[in-house]
Amino acid sequence: MKIKFVIILLCVLLVLTLTNLAQTDTKSAVVTGPEKGSLVIVGGGRMPQAIVKRFIELAGGVDAPIVVIPTALGAEKYDQRRANFLKRAGAKNVTVLHTYDKKEADTDKFIEPLKNAKGVWFGGGRQWRLVDAYAGTKTEKMFWEVLKRGGVIGGSSAGATIQGSYLARGDTKNNQIMMGDHEEGFGFLKNVAIDQHVLARNRQFDMFTILKKRRELLGIGIDEGTAMIVQNDKFEVLGRSYVLIYDNTFWSREGSSLKNLPDKNSLFYFLRNGDRYDLKNRRIIPRQRRQRN
Repeated sequence: MKIKFVIILLCVLLVLTLTNLAQTDTKSAVVTGPEKGSLVIVGGGRMPQAIVKRFIELAGGVDAPIVVIPTALGAEKYDQRRANFLKRAGAKNVTVLHTYDKKEADTDKFIEPLKNAKGVWFGGGRQWRLVDAYAGTKTEKMFWEVLKRGGVIGGSSAGATIQGSYLARGDTKNNQIMMGDHEEGFGFLKNVAIDQHVLARNRQFDMFTILKKRRELLGIGIDEGTAMIVQNDKFEVLGRSYVLIYDNTFWSREGSSLKNLPDKNSLFYFLRNGDRYDLKNRRIIPRQRRQRN
């Protein structure tokens, strides 16, 4: 009898343990942005000048030192023309920095342009190339120093996804594998997975592949020509299209009481230019109504 009682007790404890683990797995993790500085996270495609100019403004203006990192694209070499999109918008002090050699990225000589930089821009391509080149090096540490100085980190397409803590589409084989052989981004936004080109490429349902296994994450999809401007734990949408939010809730300007919605694990919604979102609390920040005189 005693042995049977012990077996039953152990089974009960096992069930309770598994239940607690399941609850922990589904609990949302707290999303945090940088304590200082700003992020400009762009969904790819042609960028409106308003986004480029906002990036330069957040860096400190046209004279601010800015570093462009085109490594994600995969070419052997790059020249200063990779910074022309910033120069056309008035930036005067821009340097293109690139290597695929992690040892080189870990040298004081290589990081020299980053020591006083007030802005860093990551170009498009494949986000895993940025991880292979810079993760764990002095170069990556300098990215964080830019933010600590109150500067800005921006990027488009691959340069958007790399800013999240979970690296969506990080597989070296192709860009259709959502959970691949590279799963860690630079984490300027923690507990977030970021996808890009979402509506332009009909990717709006792909994020669920990640969220079914990593339920604690906040999923964010950004369409082309559109940016999230992140400061601390809040962001504002800037651009011509939409940012998609996957936070297990639904939001609409016209409400949702009469809508036929799927279960919460299949929900997402859209934010447009001027909309703001509280990342830490995972909720919309209502727009203030203009007071009429």
